[in-house]
Amino acid sequence: MIAHDQQRPPDRTPVAGEPVVFLHGQPGSARDWDRVLAALDSRVEPIAVDRPGWDGRSQPHGLGGNARAVVELLDRHRVQRAVLVGHSLGAAVAAWTAAEHAERVSALVLAAPAANRASLAALDRWLALPIAGALASAASMTGLGLALRASPLRRRLAAGVNLDEAYLRDSARVLLSGWGRRAFVTEQRSLVRDIPRLEARLAGVRAPTWILTGSEDRIVAPAAPRALAAQIAGARLVELKGAGHLLPQLHAEQLVDAIVLALTAAATH
Repeated sequence: MIAHDQQRPPDRTPVAGEPVVFLHGQPGSARDWDRVLAALDSRVEPIAVDRPGWDGRSQPHGLGGNARAVVELLDRHRVQRAVLVGHSLGAAVAAWTAAEHAERVSALVLAAPAANRASLAALDRWLALPIAGALASAASMTGLGLALRASPLRRRLAAGVNLDEAYLRDSARVLLSGWGRRAFVTEQRSLVRDIPRLEARLAGVRAPTWILTGSEDRIVAPAAPRALAAQIAGARLVELKGAGHLLPQLHAEQLVDAIVLALTAAATH
């Protein structure tokens, strides 16, 4: 079922319940969720961290290693189950965790998810190549990072696309770092390798699932989330008219609406 953002939003009555774990995309950081966290009710317990490889200290992993890191995170917080919210590749991590560790996942919110083969483009496969892909990834990340580090351009971009300048400055640091490039290359290769394995397990996901896609997404075409909604039993599809790929940064309110619904479903699931 497709629900458009013109429809009446869900009741925002404060929802307390299980913690909510936020899994950013690629490249990215926990800061990707700043606006979502600010819009959440204060009684919701959010857990947002840099995924493996994106903190400048740990080693990057594929989907399986990221899922294990989610379980370890829950263990450190002494949490038995949680709602998982993932963006782009982070959505694939959330879905893998739900398939591999179903007892630890009470609901899923997948934003612009790169979680099935339909989400993979020719560019993804090219960037996964051992030499050419790594060089192209490094060049593109360095170019974007240098552009964001230049304060006049950063200010114009922040104003033009409604992003916080401090967030863009932090993004530049990630893009220009050696560890950021290593994480990107590692995850890009794992994406092409692991997504077919994940897709084969999607039918076994039983957690209540909300999938959000932007009608103007140029990174993960809307056809892929629509297909994903058919691959996960009972998944609800929310299509945001005019939205692009950066749903956590630019459409936080709609994400919070889905999280509220997921928390409500988790309480009865």
